[in-house]
Amino acid sequence: MRVNYRVSLEFVSYSDAELAEFAGNVATSLAKNTAFPNPPVSAADLNTLVNTFHSAVQAALQGGIQLTAAKNAAREPLVDALRKVGSYVQSIANHDQQLLLSSGFYAGSTKRSRSPLEKPVITLVENVATSQLLVRLNPVTNARSYNLQISANGNGGWQDAGTFTQARRIVLQNLTPGTVYNIRARGVGGSTGYSEWSDPVARMAT
Repeated sequence: MRVNYRVSLEFVSYSDAELAEFAGNVATSLAKNTAFPNPPVSAADLNTLVNTFHSAVQAALQGGIQLTAAKNAAREPLVDALRKVGSYVQSIANHDQQLLLSSGFYAGSTKRSRSPLEKPVITLVENVATSQLLVRLNPVTNARSYNLQISANGNGGWQDAGTFTQARRIVLQNLTPGTVYNIRARGVGGSTGYSEWSDPVARMAT
């Protein structure tokens, strides 16, 4: 039976900073993705909405009712654009999770809470500071948290790297610069307690 993957709409409840970062990543992903040639909102127009929203968020930090209202007014069309683009992406990639993820969106799930959790997918690993790696996962429906493990320089032994409550921004710290780390993750929860481990992704810490 083929799985119908849906675009996760969790972005509607993201904080302002999370929404701006997420939307910017979607715009960048769509700009170089030939699988989605005619989105209802172009990557360039989406990026313009992101920049407008980001500027409004920064201005609202000064306080004041008018600046906060302007920020909220800039958020609404950005969320609306993401909804439209997400629906378009889903219509093309609803049976292909990897294709859906390549758009910058995350995949939701129609599985019920007492079912086994889906296997997570690591969508990004990058250096954010010396001895730190940023890891992003595709959020797994009904996962309470995410457990990560690392293995240094292909030695094969996995070490626990911590358990984290959200998937969009996980920072692994106290790593050794110049060391290549294999990273894998699993969801915590569901009827079996844990999901399968994700496919590992390698990255050198700087």
